[in-house]
Amino acid sequence: MSVELEAVRPDRMPAIVWLGFLAMCVGMFMAILDVQVVATSLPTIQSALDIDPDQMSWIQTAYLIAEVIAIPLTGLLTRLLTMRWLFVAAITLFVIASAGCAASGSFGSLVAWRVLQGFSGGTLIPSVFSAVFILFPNERQALATTIAGVLAVLAPTIGPIVGGWLTETYSWHWLFLINILPGIASAILAARFLPRQAADPSELRHLDGLSLLLMATALTTLELSLKEAPTSGWSSGYVLSLLAVCLVSAGAFIGRTLRRRRPIVDLGNFADRNFLVGSVLSFVLGIGLFGSVYLMPVFLAFVRGHDALEIGMTMLVTGIAQLVTAPVAVALEKRMDARLLSAVGFALFAVGVGMSAFQDPRSDYDVMFWPQIGRGVAIMFCLLPPTRLALGTLPADRIPDASGLFNLMRNLGGAIGIALIDTIIYTRSEPLGQGLWARLQAGDIDAATFVGAPLQTISGHGGSFDADTTALLDPLIQTAAIVQAINEAWMTVAILTGCALLCVPFAKRPAPG
Repeated sequence: MSVELEAVRPDRMPAIVWLGFLAMCVGMFMAILDVQVVATSLPTIQSALDIDPDQMSWIQTAYLIAEVIAIPLTGLLTRLLTMRWLFVAAITLFVIASAGCAASGSFGSLVAWRVLQGFSGGTLIPSVFSAVFILFPNERQALATTIAGVLAVLAPTIGPIVGGWLTETYSWHWLFLINILPGIASAILAARFLPRQAADPSELRHLDGLSLLLMATALTTLELSLKEAPTSGWSSGYVLSLLAVCLVSAGAFIGRTLRRRRPIVDLGNFADRNFLVGSVLSFVLGIGLFGSVYLMPVFLAFVRGHDALEIGMTMLVTGIAQLVTAPVAVALEKRMDARLLSAVGFALFAVGVGMSAFQDPRSDYDVMFWPQIGRGVAIMFCLLPPTRLALGTLPADRIPDASGLFNLMRNLGGAIGIALIDTIIYTRSEPLGQGLWARLQAGDIDAATFVGAPLQTISGHGGSFDADTTALLDPLIQTAAIVQAINEAWMTVAILTGCALLCVPFAKRPAPG
């Protein structure tokens, strides 16, 4: 690269640099929060804009596709605009797109604004994690990473309660309007307090348009295939076609990028062993983090019948646990081997996920409390040490590209994890329900207790039920089958999360924070 990004050491003006960094964190928080608050209120938006049910998911899909394309471009855009002006431009566009979403009167205009919102929001997350290692010396990086990490994982946790409260108290427009004032404040503070660096306009002249097109095609078709596979089937012609296009375009992109002197994304970062291990951990964390944040609302809404506000109140336990644990994580990260802390974090997170795999149709806040505590305590140890493993030993000029790839891996892990969860729920509910019918017809008291069926009806029974009993049991068994499928999804996510432990020994020990 013709222009190198040199790490800034703000020894003379630490408070000013912290203000700029905190402004970036606020912008990142709003971008992550936006996905969750909108997800909880999609039915309200659908009704208000008269959107067909089969089109409703595009409100989220359009955002996520644009976001996942933008994330790996962060390094290129940082070199082109500098970290300071990239953030200011991205948060400004995010604010404009948010206002456009709030003013939308049709499905088409809302989706168009969501694309702009997703693309601008996608650069904010890796920019913040790049800033940690560019702006601060080693002794400040643990604290900065913790602040960014807490906000990054807190946003999905409080998203349901914020979205539910805004929709019920005001209107769906406020899901987007809440971004405007914090976004403007972030842009002003970042423009004023982030350090100035030299831009590299030649990046635009050397932009590899074909590589950009291949990358966008690969990521878009991957996202679309993951969205469609659970309902259409992984072997359907449409899904297989999307996956084939994804593989071909991804292969062509990788081959072309590795031969370029100035690639749009520096895939050479994966040659660094610690970055590779950290990226694998980021991918697995995406499965566990996005998967758990997805499974809890599914259970609470479809099994327990809670609204968005009640779901948010239940899930707040995780956020409180991670906030309480954050100072401990900072102190330990400064003194202990990042590999050991990563192993402990993922082991505890896997246990917390696995504890949720034993729910029944009557499970609620009390049953979910301790699994959430376990996951909340573990999250910072799954984020802070792996971030140091991945980015802490790289030269400053490689960090923006590496941060984009590191964060992309977490998003891809989340997308694949959610697709896997949906596949389990869609495909396993029916056979599990048939199994419950068979057990009840055989007089299985344990099955009756799990389902919530009258024990006197099941005890000693053999053979088929009469029409009235069948009508009584059918809704109970359908609900219980969904719960069993959700439990299988929890256990699958727990096993995959635990597999992260296998790659930790391959990392080299980085310097403590």
